[in-house]
Amino acid sequence: MAFFWIARDNPAMNAGHENKIEHLREKIRAHDHLYYSLGQPTITDKQYDALMTELRKLEESLPGPIPSDSPTQRVGEKPLEGFEHVTHTVPMLSVDNTYNDQELREFDARIAKALDGKPYRYVVDPKIDGVAATLLYENGLLKLAATRGDGKTGDDITQNVRTIRSVPLRLVGDNIPQVLEVRGEVVWPTEDFQRYNSQRVEAGEDVFANPRNATTGSLKQLDPKIAASRGLQFIAHGFGHIEPMTAETDQALFEQFSSWGIPTSPYRTHAENIEEIIKQLSKWDERRHNLPYETDGLVIKVDSLAQRQTLGTTSKYPRWCIAYKFAAEQVQTTLLDIEYQLGKTGAVTPVAKLKPVLVSMTTVSNANLHNPMRIIGFDLYKGDTVIVEKAGEIIPQVVGVIKQLRNKDAEAFKILTECPSCDQSLSYDPPDSGNVVFYCNNNACTDWYKHIQRKKSRDTCVRCGEAVTQSDHLPTLRCNNINCPAQLKARIVHYASRDALDIEGLGPGTVDLLIQGKFINSIIDLYRLKDNYGNLSESKGLGDLSVDSLLTGIAQSKNCPLTRFLVAINIPNVGTVVAEQLANHFKSLRQLRDAEYSEISKALRKKIGLDNKKNKPSMKVSHRIHDFLRIPTIKYMLDELMKLEVEPFFEEASTTGHQPLAGKTIVITGTWESMGRKELQTLIKQLGGKVSSSVSKKTDLLIYGEAPGSKLEKANKLDVETLDEQAFLTLIRK
Repeated sequence: MAFFWIARDNPAMNAGHENKIEHLREKIRAHDHLYYSLGQPTITDKQYDALMTELRKLEESLPGPIPSDSPTQRVGEKPLEGFEHVTHTVPMLSVDNTYNDQELREFDARIAKALDGKPYRYVVDPKIDGVAATLLYENGLLKLAATRGDGKTGDDITQNVRTIRSVPLRLVGDNIPQVLEVRGEVVWPTEDFQRYNSQRVEAGEDVFANPRNATTGSLKQLDPKIAASRGLQFIAHGFGHIEPMTAETDQALFEQFSSWGIPTSPYRTHAENIEEIIKQLSKWDERRHNLPYETDGLVIKVDSLAQRQTLGTTSKYPRWCIAYKFAAEQVQTTLLDIEYQLGKTGAVTPVAKLKPVLVSMTTVSNANLHNPMRIIGFDLYKGDTVIVEKAGEIIPQVVGVIKQLRNKDAEAFKILTECPSCDQSLSYDPPDSGNVVFYCNNNACTDWYKHIQRKKSRDTCVRCGEAVTQSDHLPTLRCNNINCPAQLKARIVHYASRDALDIEGLGPGTVDLLIQGKFINSIIDLYRLKDNYGNLSESKGLGDLSVDSLLTGIAQSKNCPLTRFLVAINIPNVGTVVAEQLANHFKSLRQLRDAEYSEISKALRKKIGLDNKKNKPSMKVSHRIHDFLRIPTIKYMLDELMKLEVEPFFEEASTTGHQPLAGKTIVITGTWESMGRKELQTLIKQLGGKVSSSVSKKTDLLIYGEAPGSKLEKANKLDVETLDEQAFLTLIRK
């Protein structure tokens, strides 16, 4: 006790302890980087534990809170109550896939054309099969970690990511940006994963199916001690917002990442041209099986960051990178039966029921057949030996059948003729006038049919080179009964999903209970549930608390953005991008509901997203939207929803009152004292301005705070008007 009394009250001793504590922290951080990031430990586990024990004792001896970036503070003491949503400053886009040499060369040709003959080189990185995450550092300290989510919004997983030893809580080194957003994959190394599963077997517990799914589950644990026990690692492969930017190429930036203590892949390489990459594909395919974590391909990226800006993005993918996917693992198993699933549009999809088999470290008992034509194309019989693989290493699918092993007495599968949910007769969609389909004659081909736009005819399959047969369309088997129970469930689940209205508590299980209890028979009935509160509370599976939460979520969904509502009601061909365009043009649900075909077509001829040059909506899409809104049941649904005060609103910058930024394109740089970046972006939009991420000749104004970086220099070179924080605030208050 005397030691602690002296330490807490003696300033000279406190100063000495503080110096020793900081020395220990730096030492432990260095050992963490050597062990977890570089795989080059220089001390034993026992020696490392001794350093941590000494640090804890010294920290406890001093008054005041322990800094959050101390190595002893990785694991929080209290479990979370839930996960907060995080909006990504820069969207986390997906990467487009390619599967063969020819598609790689086509990608390279697009790059060359867009860069107008200027030289460029590539970065090649193994495509890690983990869980995408983004880490935000401010002034060198880890402030936030989030999942990718839908690319725009993810979950705050900071508390669990802090437990990952390879993630530095404080960056080290020089020239660390004020704001640094690092993106990468959280993985469970194969050896550690197998060791953990062995321990579960010994304890009589169920094993985890595969590292990726187990990693996802680990990151969504409310208690960080669970995540801390699982040996996860983080590997950086990209970045989001960086202020100021400190490099001109991907190679230089990742060298800086490594110098700051951020774990990067030791397998990253560079190539001067696409042919150099193609020559190495087979070696990469062999090499990937010896990596410490699972990979399913290569990501090929343009090295120059300036050229990436020139190439830009589509609404889904960056144009400056592409993923080459290795051939999927194929296994043989027995086809036991074929069942059918119904989607929200009434489309009927066959699913193969299989004898369980291990595919890419996951036990598979169901596989997608995609379309009834595959049953005919493969000539499937009950008990057949089929070939199964995972599309994109994720979705199991049947890709072939070994007819030589077929039982002589086997019974052939027939195409379903009646809906398995409502018993109504099924029908095929009419042919699409603008498209044709080419069926590969090779049943063993991994892509035995290929949907090709009209006038792009071919004689051979793009995958296997065998001859193809042309047809007028790829028929979709459909149930046209709008009251079909399976369709109803799928529609309501979609309506409440995160990408649509995000109604908390209205998941598939709850929807099942509501349909079985005859509480709902349409989307309209959701907004009448409050009138049946008593019966809901007494219903099996729904308690008072669940009902209260459900009704609150449904009530909140009445006031929703128009874009989300248009996605939610499942208009054909209307995803987020088209929904935004319709909302921008019509401004209200009533205007769109009553619009003629010509007006819808006019709305869709406007620029959509970021990829307008070759992505103009067809007349067919406009007709489908127009026809959908005139279906009697849809018109009735929209009318009733409006009577029930479901009024989607259009989000736009105010065009009335004080509009000092009207028509101006504005770039933000640096850190602001008066408000955060998101608040500033919202303010600019409210005052009529448009926020851009990069400086160009079209920029009207650059506003900057502390540490503005290269954007301010570029603005000065282009003679763009610039204002500091105080000058900008003065401008908008005039």
